Amino acid sequence: MSRIGRMPIPIPDGVKVTIKGNEVTVEGIKGKLVRTFHPDMSITLEDGRLVVARPTDNRNHRALHGLTRSLLANMVEGVTKGFEKALELSGVGYRVQKVGDKISLQVGFSHPVDFSPPPGIELAVEGTNRIRVIGIDKELVGMVAARIRAIRPPDAYKGKGIRYVGERIKLKPGKAGKAAAKG
Repeated sequence: MSRIGRMPIPIPDGVKVTIKGNEVTVEGIKGKLVRTFHPDMSITLEDGRLVVARPTDNRNHRALHGLTRSLLANMVEGVTKGFEKALELSGVGYRVQKVGDKISLQVGFSHPVDFSPPPGIELAVEGTNRIRVIGIDKELVGMVAARIRAIRPPDAYKGKGIRYVGERIKLKPGKAGKAAAKG
């Protein structure tokens, strides 16, 4: 059996879980999440814990078992704690500012780039070069952070651009051979 899939998910106090067929609704202090799962997976609520079971041991069901359990655990964690991803801008003149609920990025283009978040996502700006993406849906938080990073990904030669906090960019050496060949 899947080591991840067979672990029960404890439901903390203040979280309400509703199961209707293969649709699961999780409500907590931060909000409400609804997701439809594969009909072959059976999700049950037993003694304040969510348990995921699979019908057979074929390859597809084994893969769905761990996936379903992980998605459910992320839903429960999202409505209790929430998720957050941080990005930083590095480069001369690169900066960000909050304008209403959206952000305006100046990242080396001839014009500022405006980015408005989808519903359920909050963007926070710290200083002039840090962005925090905050929300209850882990998938949506990661997708919005990736879209912001894609506006100006880090350059392979200088490292300028938008990167995740803690992301290390391996820089290429550049054209060192050209200067030595002239002499």
